[in-house]
Amino acid sequence: MCGIFGAFNLPGGADNFRQRALILSKKLRHRGPDWGGCVVAGNHILCHERLAIVGVDSGAQPLTNDDESLILSVNGEIYNHKALRKMCPADTHFKTQSDCEVILHLYKQIGADVVKHLDGMFSWVLLDTKKNRILAARDPIGITTLYQGWNSKYPGAFYFASELKSLNEECDRIIAFPPGHIFDSETGETTRYFEPTWWDGEKIPDSPVDYQLIRESLEKAVRKRLMSEVPYGVLLSGGLDSSLIASIAARETQKMLDGKTHLNQDGDDVDESAAASWPRLHSFSIGLEGSPDLAAARVAADYLKTVHHEYTFTVQEGLDAVADVIYHLETYDVTTIRASTPMYLLSRRIKAMGVKMVLSGEGADEIFGGYLYFHAAPSAAELHTETVTRVKNLHYADCLRANKSTMAWGVEARVPFLDKAFLEVAMNVDPQAKMSIKSEGKMEKYILRKAFDTSDDPNAQPYLPDSILWRQKEQFSDGVGYSWIDSLKDTASAKVSDEAFAKASERWPKDTPQTKEAYRYRELFEQWFPEEACTESVVRWIPRGDWGCPADPSGRAQKVHDSAYDKTA
Repeated sequence: MCGIFGAFNLPGGADNFRQRALILSKKLRHRGPDWGGCVVAGNHILCHERLAIVGVDSGAQPLTNDDESLILSVNGEIYNHKALRKMCPADTHFKTQSDCEVILHLYKQIGADVVKHLDGMFSWVLLDTKKNRILAARDPIGITTLYQGWNSKYPGAFYFASELKSLNEECDRIIAFPPGHIFDSETGETTRYFEPTWWDGEKIPDSPVDYQLIRESLEKAVRKRLMSEVPYGVLLSGGLDSSLIASIAARETQKMLDGKTHLNQDGDDVDESAAASWPRLHSFSIGLEGSPDLAAARVAADYLKTVHHEYTFTVQEGLDAVADVIYHLETYDVTTIRASTPMYLLSRRIKAMGVKMVLSGEGADEIFGGYLYFHAAPSAAELHTETVTRVKNLHYADCLRANKSTMAWGVEARVPFLDKAFLEVAMNVDPQAKMSIKSEGKMEKYILRKAFDTSDDPNAQPYLPDSILWRQKEQFSDGVGYSWIDSLKDTASAKVSDEAFAKASERWPKDTPQTKEAYRYRELFEQWFPEEACTESVVRWIPRGDWGCPADPSGRAQKVHDSAYDKTA
């Protein structure tokens, strides 16, 4: 992934804005420390900060076609780029080995419909100088981040950037660009291009569980995400989701090393260069000393035979990082900040080892109803509707966390659970199968666990030990050590007076903090982003109060949580 910035229809032309644009683009350099680029065309300007993972030697951006009439700035990865190249005319001249260049050439053939053919995670802005047309698009779920802004002083101008911090000083209205949408300046409209069968949450699916299809779809999703020319690893918390991703990645990496070339679902060879340069899969975990996640990750790593890197942090180190975490996250959402802080600290360690890409397990809880508050779902239909809502809103929470916590240090996180094909399978399962029913021995995410349970096949190599495959859900902010959240609450109580908290609604009529911890985060957010325009892109993550769930987003706050660990950790 990278950082992109673009400004369009600038009054007086873009040349006068070039230096300012470079300053705003520099605010994104943590996302792309490898190289930068800037292209001016008339009253438009595009900038790029690059993190080189595919096409390392030749993929500098912004990308242009031969006559430079098309200019493209991309943040992301296009997994089916080789298949898409075959859709281009035989005489198409590709300047680079970048997986993103194909967007330029396919646009010449089919226009804005190019976005419907992309399989990957991406945010991009394309300028067609001949038509004076600007397109901007974001991947279906919002794994990558993209913001759009306007300045009321210049009514015709608009801006795009990977992060809020490049826009807040320039724009007086900023939105999170909606995932699965494309903006077209010819119409001035932003329209949804992503139209999966499961999008209507009121339409309840009735497909029976196909465990083999779930397993094979996830394996394909992991396989295609091993496209890399640089060393990669896996984030391993020891929970079900990250451990399954690690298990599949370890198997696929070994297959590549054994010379058993595998094809992804589009018929493309998976790049084996990274696996060859760093043959054993590396895994990374973090927690407070003695935390449940560290212990479980150790078990999983030992079983999978990964090269495991375990890091600990102190409560004080975490508290010291919170302000910086909020700066990078650009949110004041409580649960996102709680979970992002350890991930932010871990990403710094990972980058120090020279790793640029990791696989992560985000999305499974939203897809399968894995959060402990889903135990309180009144019915299967309501559970399904809630999962659809959660998946649609991932870009405000877990996707935002995974993207910005890692990219703060120039590390790219890829999330196989949010693969389009896998979602089409998993979101169409009869939700009755996703219900957690203790009396029937069905814990949260039962069907995902069962899909990778090989106990009925004595000849199969288990994906994971039972202690990991059937481990209770621990939200990351809990699993790193229970005293982490407790310390955040205690610190906020000490720093926020009762008098100040009593006047919270006067200070912030919108999204009024309901706890002192939330008040503290809002205060820190406002220090970095004082402009009112910055709050429009923030959405808070809270459990369903109308299901009788506590407002605290911690998994430990839910009645079904089994405190099986030492609470002093």
